[in-house]
Amino acid sequence: MADIEIDYGKPPERGWLPIVCELYVKDISRSLAFWCGAIGFEIAYQRPEESFAYLERSNGAQVMLYQSPSDQSLEENSGLVPHSLLQIYVEDLSPVLVSLKKKNWPIQSGPKEVWRRWGDRLGGKREIRLQDPDGHALLIAEDIGEKVL
Repeated sequence: MADIEIDYGKPPERGWLPIVCELYVKDISRSLAFWCGAIGFEIAYQRPEESFAYLERSNGAQVMLYQSPSDQSLEENSGLVPHSLLQIYVEDLSPVLVSLKKKNWPIQSGPKEVWRRWGDRLGGKREIRLQDPDGHALLIAEDIGEKVL
């Protein structure tokens, strides 16, 4: 039996926005039906094995959907309060780290290098995770390159 090739997509057509909201959802299939079927987003790329999808609209709007594993709470998974996650891209993470250190601001994880599949390639980020004063989860990351699979 031949292997079936799955289309995982590719990075967003209009490029990466500097800030993208990652919404934690209870049921990825139901959420995709709403976001894609009801309000017009399309899947740019996905990681079905992680219940993750990166969506975009023709006007450039982007959002990420992630179904947290049912056997782990989001807090156990990331150390962050289980709310939506704002992902903020910066050109250089170093000045942000210096500023946070000067302010004695706690960082929940990182900095660490992470490589994730973006459809037909791997994208590398150097990232940290922390919370703002109101408990909103933030992931601040700098791009470190990509590799075509």
